[in-house]
Amino acid sequence: MPGAIEHSGSKSWVFPELEPATRGSVVSTHFPSLTRRPPDLAPETDGRIHATTISFRTMSQFGDLLVSFMEARKRVFIDQLNWDVPAVDGMEFDQYDTPYARWVVIHEFGQILGGVRLMPTTARCGIYSYMLRDAQLGLLDPIPRDVLFLDAPVDQKVWEASRLFITEEVTAARRAQVQGVLMKQMAITAGEQGATHVIGIVPAVFSRWLRRLELAAVPVGRRFEIDGTRSQAALFKVVQNLH
Repeated sequence: MPGAIEHSGSKSWVFPELEPATRGSVVSTHFPSLTRRPPDLAPETDGRIHATTISFRTMSQFGDLLVSFMEARKRVFIDQLNWDVPAVDGMEFDQYDTPYARWVVIHEFGQILGGVRLMPTTARCGIYSYMLRDAQLGLLDPIPRDVLFLDAPVDQKVWEASRLFITEEVTAARRAQVQGVLMKQMAITAGEQGATHVIGIVPAVFSRWLRRLELAAVPVGRRFEIDGTRSQAALFKVVQNLH
């Protein structure tokens, strides 16, 4: 599924326009950094925004935070974007919300501001593995089987990001700040799990905020459209030596 939303007016998407890539271009070792950001954009400039990574093992330590996160996903992906995905008791979920997953939650005073799900590309649960690989195997219609220019990786050093979003409650004045916190925490979490790269489906439209954060993505798949949203698979490099 397409993975990220930023609300402005009707809607605009978080990730930038990605130039088409060929099969040969994706083997380059010059991947952009997921954690690079300008020095004047601190991740918590007002001291109130918190970034929490939750796993099945640790979810009991954070009260109802994971429930609130799933409720926020329902508001974004079902109520706003009209995705045809499961929901129960006001919470959105799918087959990838398993103990393999790590949920990065950005929150303030109990309110969810954004988040993302991370999944190892080595994950297996019944017939499913992770979103991009399952799409390539024909298990996730309407995502096309040729979603990637390469075979979907199965590598403990590559994690998948999905369901990335910023809620509509985040004001335009704070959006860059929240996005910066989210991207940094995603990189930290992936790095802590031993990942060197993060791969995922992102909306293939331009967004100025990534340029402000000095972030970019290497496209690793063709553009495609589902329910009016143009998307594309992209690859990020994780910088693990964070200070």
